[in-house]
Amino acid sequence: MTTEIKLGLCQPPEPIYLYVKNGELSGESYLWYHYNIDKDKTIPVLERGLTGYISELRLTAKEFKGKDNIKLDIVVRADEIYIVRTGIETNFAKSFLLAASSVQDFDKPLIISVAAGEENVVFCRLYDAVTRVRIRREWDKDADWATIIHDIQFRLNGTSSTPKLSVVPQPVHPQDLRVKQIRTLLDYPLDLVREWLEFQNVSNPSQLDISKIDELIKTMCLAWASDKCESPKDAESSYQKEVINAVGNGADELTAISAWMQQLEAVKTGAV
Repeated sequence: MTTEIKLGLCQPPEPIYLYVKNGELSGESYLWYHYNIDKDKTIPVLERGLTGYISELRLTAKEFKGKDNIKLDIVVRADEIYIVRTGIETNFAKSFLLAASSVQDFDKPLIISVAAGEENVVFCRLYDAVTRVRIRREWDKDADWATIIHDIQFRLNGTSSTPKLSVVPQPVHPQDLRVKQIRTLLDYPLDLVREWLEFQNVSNPSQLDISKIDELIKTMCLAWASDKCESPKDAESSYQKEVINAVGNGADELTAISAWMQQLEAVKTGAV
């Protein structure tokens, strides 16, 4: 079948993300929503169901407050590509996974719907789009979620006649990982790192010369030590001795910084 392509100006074919939440905005109650990043605006979705073909199930790590939060992404082919994103530990994710584990043929359209539970809880209900019959599986809070996800992914990849693109995670650059691990250890604000990078006209540490990355790490470490030492000079001297010199002698940088932090904390509390 040939699909007629409309030529001219158009919106780029970006996926539409749906986020799950029991909320109210401007007098309208909703259970999922769009989010306009450019306008920093939540847009309630009043329809409770989404009909389409589930084409992919994947786990995505999103950073929040310095920690990785695992999200379940349900990719749905409909009039557009939709991605339903929710936390892997939510009741919505678990109720979806239990129902989807009973589906043997993902080549048929399904209806994913949201249902309100007590307080702010949202559950997922799954229906056969042709028969309109709900697909059920008994609730099991102790289910082997990893195995269920694997089994669903296997059926999605093995039964659909539509070719799928494998999403291969891009490897994290060692210098990006280095900065992330140290920033997390120090509990240094992510916004300050982004601001520092913007000042350097880059978006990732790996785009910088190694000397600049060393400078960023030193900046983070000395900021952490600012209230642990009598003066900035003492903090810098301590950092040079306990971290830079140790790394120069073959020590692991993260381990050296951790030991240095413990030492300064002990001095501050009078333990040594």
